[in-house]
Amino acid sequence: MVCKEGLAFIAQIYFNPTVAALLSIAILVLVSKVWWRLRSKNDGEIPGHLGLPFVGETFSFLSANNSTRGCYHFVRLRRLWHGRWFKTRLFGKIHVFVPSAEGAKAIFTNDFVQFNKGYVKSMGDAVGEKSLLCVSHENHRRIRRLLSDPFSMTSLSKFVKEFDDMLSKRLKKLEKDGKSFVLLDFSMKITFDSMCNMLMSLKDESTLRQIEKDCKAVSDAMLSFPFMIPGTRYYKGIKARNRLMEKFREIISRRRRGEESPEDFLESMLQRDSYPSNEKLDDSEIMDNLLTLIIAGQTTTAAAMMWSIKFLDENREAQERLREEQLSILQKKEDGELLCLEDLNKMSYGSKVVKETLRMSNVLLWFPRVALGDCRLEDFEIKKGWHVNIDATCIHYDPDVYKDPMEFNPSRFDEIQKPYSFIPFGSGPRTCLGINMAKLTMLVFLHRMTGGYRWTVDDPDPCLEKKTHIPRLRSGCPITLKTL
Repeated sequence: MVCKEGLAFIAQIYFNPTVAALLSIAILVLVSKVWWRLRSKNDGEIPGHLGLPFVGETFSFLSANNSTRGCYHFVRLRRLWHGRWFKTRLFGKIHVFVPSAEGAKAIFTNDFVQFNKGYVKSMGDAVGEKSLLCVSHENHRRIRRLLSDPFSMTSLSKFVKEFDDMLSKRLKKLEKDGKSFVLLDFSMKITFDSMCNMLMSLKDESTLRQIEKDCKAVSDAMLSFPFMIPGTRYYKGIKARNRLMEKFREIISRRRRGEESPEDFLESMLQRDSYPSNEKLDDSEIMDNLLTLIIAGQTTTAAAMMWSIKFLDENREAQERLREEQLSILQKKEDGELLCLEDLNKMSYGSKVVKETLRMSNVLLWFPRVALGDCRLEDFEIKKGWHVNIDATCIHYDPDVYKDPMEFNPSRFDEIQKPYSFIPFGSGPRTCLGINMAKLTMLVFLHRMTGGYRWTVDDPDPCLEKKTHIPRLRSGCPITLKTL
């Protein structure tokens, strides 16, 4: 009796017209996707789904960004659906995700010729129209040239000592307390404090915390709908930006009145007041780029510092090899002596750990550009005005470029990498201005962590923090330190 009923139930399922119709639709959708991919490959049409005008897939993108899988989950899904190359519509603009070193080369080498920097409106509004990230070609060359000297290796020698001193004292205090602390919070605070000290000689605790709070609000507004509606992240970010601009104006005014004149980045900019216009920055250019440098320098470097400890904790062999190198450097220095550039140049394996951390963490997921005219990339047609995103994450995890890309292996950098296959700082005329500062900061941090301590990670939760454009652990990677 039961068997007969079971057979009848199965027969009903298989021959039910509704089920048959749904199965037919599913097969039709699958066949159409395959056909679309073949067609796209043949005629240069990039596969993808644009959705409704303006809205497109923006809500799906924001949903991914608001999840513990991070905004790159949006990209992963579409790559599964459409293939390595795909297009979508975000915040009213068509975006193409470029997944190869060849595509990266074609775009980076044609910056300002065929492509220009492309950010969503909320990002541009947050950092300001005169930020290095947003200005035109001519202004970019001038501003970058004037900003570059304080970030050269020679100029950063003072920064290395000051950062090492600050870091050593704070780590000793944390170890002495013997309590677990959130590494991301620690790295965010120390990178922020060191950046503000280098840029503006700010050391007052209450001033630093207020500026940091406003900078966080600006950073949070970078991926949001650009509508000034009270209570929204965009509204809070723009209000915070206005407060920061007012604070920067006050500092600049005090400097010009001669009330203070420390030797720092801001002073080097103000000393050019009497120079011709092409050899100096006006106040709005100085303020927009102060904000840009603080946010970019803090959030990316702090996240990379956090990831380096997580990766090293999971790869004890690499951790011990790094510790051995750092202890050999410590043995040649006096007790309490600070690091110098010469010491950092000896950190061969440390430099590879930094590179591998940046490859795997991808604190900058992709590099956005806008096509200035119709063109072709790897036989795909790109229309004028489209946003092309150089997908650093896809390139850094490409198994054809990196063997076992999910494995943390600093020694892979014993070999010279394929051009444009390692791009954590971008490339070409828009290469990240703080590239040297970021590397030095991470080397000093790794030196003090592995040369002076061991640690335990107190929460291994792999989930990502919500609502951030930079991948960071939701837990912040809490650790407990123990002196060697």
